[in-house]
Amino acid sequence: MPGRLARVSAEGDDEYVLTLVLQVGKTERPGQTDALETAARAVLAILADERSAGTGEWAEAMRAWQDARIRKVVRRARGAEWRRAAALPGITVTSQLPTAAAAGDAPAVDVAGAGQAAEEGRQGLHPGEAPVGTGAGAAVPAEVRVFPPVPLDEVPKELAKLQVTGTDLEDAEAPGEPAGGVPVLWVNPGLEMSTGKTMAQVGHAAHLAWMVLPEVARKTWVEDGFRLAVRTASAAQWKQLVRSGLPVVQDAGFTEVEPGSRTVVADHPALRR
Repeated sequence: MPGRLARVSAEGDDEYVLTLVLQVGKTERPGQTDALETAARAVLAILADERSAGTGEWAEAMRAWQDARIRKVVRRARGAEWRRAAALPGITVTSQLPTAAAAGDAPAVDVAGAGQAAEEGRQGLHPGEAPVGTGAGAAVPAEVRVFPPVPLDEVPKELAKLQVTGTDLEDAEAPGEPAGGVPVLWVNPGLEMSTGKTMAQVGHAAHLAWMVLPEVARKTWVEDGFRLAVRTASAAQWKQLVRSGLPVVQDAGFTEVEPGSRTVVADHPALRR
């Protein structure tokens, strides 16, 4: 299948940049895996949004962004900073941490009530867009807001002043094995990356998978709430994955990793057929 092995530079002198903001409280923080999975879903949410296609209000910016390097920047915010960021156009994706259900089960989604529609409107979502997530081992659910791409010199001040570095989270317990049939974003076990850096990388991987998926597989993924898992591969798994022809993120190496480093492989079942 042509295009199954795709690469993207994670940093660089790109004209447009897409910003993701993670809500991180002073004392209450989400778990690492939950934050990574929610970031990947946030990227998928904006790619699939009707405003990003055709004559939608974000479509021109999305095309300009994807025609160059697909740059993503992850920032963090809390309190008043988060509220100011949430007032800007974008989509907020919130995980639904499993309780009795195992990690990897389908996220709970409720889009029927008028109260839900009102909350979506407050967050900048269209009615019918739902917070999703399946992360494991977090103290509080991860919440990520994704913003349509803008030129580098036009990033809103509410976002530009937010911190980029220093976002490092941990899981309270190791995430379990991904459920069968769930797309998995496999992280390179040989690299040391901050949470923020890894969030950008798994966002790239989800993006690359979306670009090469058949339309029917995209539709199924949307209907399934963009269910996915993020896991760190074993050394043996990683060697097999990078030879598999699946989409792989190759980083430009401007921060944290060497140029050309392969950071994440997107393993979607529809790409193995």
